[in-house]
Amino acid sequence: MQHSSFKLTSLNLNGIRSATSKGLENWLAQEAPDCICVQEVKAQAPDLAGRFDDLCGMRGYFHLADKKGYSGVAVYSRHEPSEVRIGYGSTEFDPEGRYVELRFDTPTRKRSIISAYFPSGSSGEERQQAKFRFLAEFYPHLQLLRAERDFVLCGDVNIAHQEIDLKNWKGNRKNSGFLPEERAWMTQLLGEGGLVDVYRQLEPTATDACYTWWSNRGQAYAKNVGWRLDYHLATPALAATARSVAIYKQEKFSDHAPVTVHYNFTA
Repeated sequence: MQHSSFKLTSLNLNGIRSATSKGLENWLAQEAPDCICVQEVKAQAPDLAGRFDDLCGMRGYFHLADKKGYSGVAVYSRHEPSEVRIGYGSTEFDPEGRYVELRFDTPTRKRSIISAYFPSGSSGEERQQAKFRFLAEFYPHLQLLRAERDFVLCGDVNIAHQEIDLKNWKGNRKNSGFLPEERAWMTQLLGEGGLVDVYRQLEPTATDACYTWWSNRGQAYAKNVGWRLDYHLATPALAATARSVAIYKQEKFSDHAPVTVHYNFTA
């Protein structure tokens, strides 16, 4: 099979209605990705029907939270998947709408695009412990998946892995998102776990340019006091086809920025 460019974007919307009111659709029409993985849809099925089923020529596939105005993920794709997986089999976290997987399988290969939204622990110890439980059960899921297929997981991971992944790393060593246990989980995933941080593969030393999230407090965005929380995590075969990455900051659709990678594969 001939290879061709596959343009894949990830973006935490912080509400699909909010992001589209700030110009997201115009940008998508110009960028024309093959696929966009979104997180924090913050909507229920009736809110989406007739308005957000499709986005700029891409059909949406959703995993929505049971709780109104909370979480929710989707993959919008120009290519029809062979199968859609909603949730990853978690009794605790599937009701929160955190995982949707589109499978693009042929007789000769198995390939998936995943949108995932990892829990945040920043609201307090109870949610931090929930985040640790999520990480503990999500790791083996990714290992089982990696054993059977290639995939790119896009999403808000809510972890800054290295010191170069956030501006004020010294002041955040005891804060959720940069805790030693969270960083160790990422190190394991990118080590013996066999996945590749595609952005770091392409931009191994980027610092200020790598941030994808900024607090709404103070002048964080204006001063670029940010964190890199949004990732493309890929199996080695697909990561090896990544040619370029861009973080779009000219417009602000949410408190996160879109991360787009050009891959050299077909859906």
